[in-house]
Amino acid sequence: MLRDFSLQSLFMGLLIAFVGFASSFAVILNGLAGVGATATQAASGLMALSISMGVCAIVISSVTRLPISVAWSTPGAALLASSTAVEGGFNAAVGAFLVCGLLIVIAGLWRPLGRMVSSIPSALANAMLAGVLIGLCFAPVKAIAVNPLFGLPIILAWALVGSINKLYAVPAALLAFVLVIAFGTEMPDGILARLSSALIPQAEFVFPVFNAAAMVSIALPLFIVTMASQNIPGIAVLKVNDYHPNPGPLFATTGLFSMLSAPFGGHAVNLAAITAAMCAGVDSHPDRVRRYWSAINAGIVYIVFGLLAGAVTTFVSLAPPVLIEAVAGLALVGAFASSAMAAFSEAQTREAAAITFLVTASGVSFAGVSGAFWGLVAGGLMLGLARFTKRKA
Repeated sequence: MLRDFSLQSLFMGLLIAFVGFASSFAVILNGLAGVGATATQAASGLMALSISMGVCAIVISSVTRLPISVAWSTPGAALLASSTAVEGGFNAAVGAFLVCGLLIVIAGLWRPLGRMVSSIPSALANAMLAGVLIGLCFAPVKAIAVNPLFGLPIILAWALVGSINKLYAVPAALLAFVLVIAFGTEMPDGILARLSSALIPQAEFVFPVFNAAAMVSIALPLFIVTMASQNIPGIAVLKVNDYHPNPGPLFATTGLFSMLSAPFGGHAVNLAAITAAMCAGVDSHPDRVRRYWSAINAGIVYIVFGLLAGAVTTFVSLAPPVLIEAVAGLALVGAFASSAMAAFSEAQTREAAAITFLVTASGVSFAGVSGAFWGLVAGGLMLGLARFTKRKA
C-alpha cells in the first residue's frame, strides 16, 4: 500500500481537503445554528463532522483501494439553515441526525429502501434542493445592503477569481472575509486569549431527543437530500471515471459515521460529489490504481482541520451574521444553479417541480413540519394527478 503513495496524491489530498472544508464550513455552522445549536455546539458539530469524514475516507479508500472522497452534507446543512428550531431544540435535531444516519445505513444494506429513494423523481428532488438553497443564495445581496464596505470585497473576490478558476472562487471569498474581519472590525479585548484557548479541541455531547416533528421536519428531508444530492451523484462520478464499487456498503459506512458524529452535533456524512471528481481524475495521479492515496491524504487533513474547528468558530463569531451567511450563499450558488436547471429541464414534470420549489422556498411550516417535506409531498401529488389524468384521457 505504501508503494502507491506519491507526492502528487499528497498535493491533491491537501487541495481536496482545503476546498472541501473552506468552501462550505460556513454553511455547516449556519445550518447547525438554524436548528438551535449554540456556538459551542456548532463548533463541536463541525469538529465531529470533519473528523468523521476524514476517518471514513481513510477507512473506505484503504479497504477498497479506490479514490472515494467523503464529505459532509452541504445541501443538508442548507436544509437545516432554512428550517426553524423544532420542539425539543437542538437535542431533538440531534435525535433526527441519528435517525437520518440509520436510514442511510438501512438504504445501503436493504435494497428496497435504496430503490425507493432512487425512485423519487429527480425533478422533484432537485426542486426541493433548489427551494432549500435559494434563501441562503440571497444572503450575498443582503450583505451588500447591510454593509457595502464589508459585503462587496467578498463578492468581488468570489466573482473575479471564479472567472479564472471556479474551484478557487469560494476559498477566495473566504480569504476576503478573513481580511475584512481582521482589518475592518474592532477586535474585542482578550480575543487572542480566546483564540488560543479555542485551539484545544472541545467536543460537546448532546443527549438526543426523539419526537415526530423532528423526524418529519429534519430526519426525512435530510436523508432524501443527502442521498439524492450527494451519495447517488458520488457513485455516478466514480463510474464516469471507470470505478465501479458496490454502492450499498459505501452508503452504509457513511451512515455509520453519520451516527457516530451525531451525538456531538454532526448532521450527516456522505460520499462527496465535487471533490470526488478531483480524487478520481487524472490530476490525482496518472496511474488510476494509485489515486486512492489522494482520498486518504484528504482524510488526514480533514482530521487536522476538525481539531481546529473551535478556533475557526471563534474567529467567525467576530463577524456580523450576514457576512458568514454571504460566504455560505456564495458557496451554494453553483449547487442552486445545477439543481434548478435539473428541476425544470423536463416539460412533463415542470409544473410539479415548480410546486415543490415554491412550497419549499416559502419556508412555511405546517403542523410543525418544515416546508421541505411539504414541498416534496405537494409536488408528488401534482405529478401523480397529472399522470392519472393523462391515463384517463
